Amino acid sequence: MKSVFITMGNTSFDEFITCTSSRATFQVLRRLGYRRLVPQIGGGRVVPDSFDSTSFSLIVYRYKCASRKTIRDSNLIISHAGAGNCLEPLEEGKSLVVVVNEKLMDNHQLELARQLHKEGYLFYCTCSTLLEHIDKSSWTMHSCL
Repeated sequence: MKSVFITMGNTSFDEFITCTSSRATFQVLRRLGYRRLVPQIGGGRVVPDSFDSTSFSLIVYRYKCASRKTIRDSNLIISHAGAGNCLEPLEEGKSLVVVVNEKLMDNHQLELARQLHKEGYLFYCTCSTLLEHIDKSSWTMHSCL
């Protein structure tokens, strides 16, 4: 079963959880053949609940270590652009889309995401452009760092 791990670590980024758990995002993921979603939602207020339970297995965690097993068992990782959340999936050779928080001052997340994208390791986007990035059916990136 194709699986997506959605993770934001221990931070709070409600806009990220809202956009990754929207009906439109679920429709794109379903069309691409994903049937298992594992969102790790951190300390925010938003909890995913608008999903079609007949189409997805949904396992929501407030805090979950991005263990190597969780990462290995996932076909796609959608993450906020924190350094640890970027590097661990890449070390496992996973397809990675990172969502940059545009509201951060001195946005080091954008700098990291931009550089890793330039080197061919991941795709990055914002909440408003997430759908067009996950809708790409044939990503080509380096397999690992």
